[in-house]
Amino acid sequence: MIALFLIPKTTLVKDAMSKDFIMVYEEDKLKLCLEEMLKNNLTDIFVIDENKNIRGLLTLTDIAKIKIKKLNEYLPIKNFMSKEIVTVTKDISLLECRNIMIKNKIARLPVVENRSLIGVIRVEQLRDYFYMKMEELGGKLNHIINHIYEAVCVVDKEGIVVIWNKNSEKLYKVLAKDIIGKKLKDFFPKAILLKVLETRMGVADVYHCPPRKDTDVVVSAHPIFIDGEFVGAVSTDRDITQVKKLSYQLEKANSTLKFLENEVKKFSSSNFGNIIGKSQKLIKTIETARQVAKTNASILILGESGTGKEVFARAIHDYSQREGLFVPVNCSAIPSELFESEFFGYEAGAFTGASKKGKIGIFELANNGTVFLDEIADLPMHMQAKLLRVLQEKEIRRVGGEKTININVRIISATNKNLKKMSEEETFREDLYYRLNVVELSLPPLRERDGDIVLLIHNFLKEMCEQNNKKIPQIEREVIDILQNYEWRGNIRELKNTIEHLVVLSKDDTITKELVPNYIMEKVNKKIKKEEYPMDLNKAVLKVEIDTIKRALKISGGNKAKAAKLLNIPRSTLYYKMDLYKI
Repeated sequence: MIALFLIPKTTLVKDAMSKDFIMVYEEDKLKLCLEEMLKNNLTDIFVIDENKNIRGLLTLTDIAKIKIKKLNEYLPIKNFMSKEIVTVTKDISLLECRNIMIKNKIARLPVVENRSLIGVIRVEQLRDYFYMKMEELGGKLNHIINHIYEAVCVVDKEGIVVIWNKNSEKLYKVLAKDIIGKKLKDFFPKAILLKVLETRMGVADVYHCPPRKDTDVVVSAHPIFIDGEFVGAVSTDRDITQVKKLSYQLEKANSTLKFLENEVKKFSSSNFGNIIGKSQKLIKTIETARQVAKTNASILILGESGTGKEVFARAIHDYSQREGLFVPVNCSAIPSELFESEFFGYEAGAFTGASKKGKIGIFELANNGTVFLDEIADLPMHMQAKLLRVLQEKEIRRVGGEKTININVRIISATNKNLKKMSEEETFREDLYYRLNVVELSLPPLRERDGDIVLLIHNFLKEMCEQNNKKIPQIEREVIDILQNYEWRGNIRELKNTIEHLVVLSKDDTITKELVPNYIMEKVNKKIKKEEYPMDLNKAVLKVEIDTIKRALKISGGNKAKAAKLLNIPRSTLYYKMDLYKI
């Protein structure tokens, strides 16, 4: 059928005309002419004059019309020939010849040049030539269609499949020999092409999910009209599975790049990527963290707000040498209704307002890396169940999606709340608590990190001065004493903010007592006043002795031998006084 649509319109007479013809003179006898026709198995004979110019034509059909009593075989052929001859030249097209034959109701056309006969175009020859060309074009067309990247299907107006190329076989797992010549709806009752066949209106780039769920297809289908007559429909189905995968990879790469850009900004403006401190409690926690970093165990970091839980989590991730990203998430900052789409991502058009390209979630972004769930205690109960399932099955499914995605993610969570108590009160899932708390790290508050305050002060001074393009100022000893005596309920975060305050307001390259915020001075003064000794000298000496022993024990990290050395007394004396004062 398609071959008929593609018959070339430029084939010329000279390329197809036959040179198998008989020429006789006007005076030749009819008997002789008939014998020549029968001898050469031809149905026509051409009559010429002495100059070889064509004068007439006689066919077997003409002879059959002559009454037998009038048929005299010995008369000249000029008495029987047809003188009304339509001729053509060698340079017109075969289609023009066809039209001339139809118009004049004739079966042959003499081809002349300068009035001399050089060939003939006959109906059967024209037909054979066209059929031969059709077969040739059909073979070429079949070869071309089978090498088209898209799956091509053509149906006639009855819905019968007439073309089904190799890529259609590959995409839909149906062989051409099984479907060609049969109704398309018997194989694919919901095919878009059937709708086009019914409405005679085309569609373009329609997303379609074939029976194979691992394939994504875009379909374009259009009706076929020949000279205004509807003859069928054609569809091209493009497998976009690889394109979609590449799009997903590009989307993930873009998301990763954007995330890394944000992370670079964080590192460029903060030293929180390094843990600063030498106190015994901190060093012990660091040693435990190093020990478990290269395992896959989930870690729960406990500590007051501002103690550096994210810094610790990031250090664990870096030390683990995991290939993926470190992705921090503040569970208290994500609206409840967006938790699922943020954690698991969503497919294009999954809900109103969703991106047309879809979006990858936190777990996909952190695949082969670490997800840090800060403020885990604020995770809603329904999301706790979903998180538990992810930890157990190690796979997710996007919102609006049907495919499961395998993930390999290490979970580090953190909170300043008592998760154990919350699980007992059933405000936090007990099974999730034990999943998250394979290893527990407890970060000491700043007030319990002896000696670390001074280290942090100098580190933050340098950082803030670089950020504000200022020379590092001198800091008065009295200011350091005040900062060391303050309780720092906001911990490292509060200390950093305070140092920034002092740097910004400092003048003459010196930080003085007058720059210290009033609320810090008030708290420190109350503490000093509370620690004033009684007027009774015996009681005052007793208080000094008790406070000094406690301070030595604190500095030594509870090591009594070191504490005794600091106090410059025998260890036995220290044991005696600790027992006496109930220390």
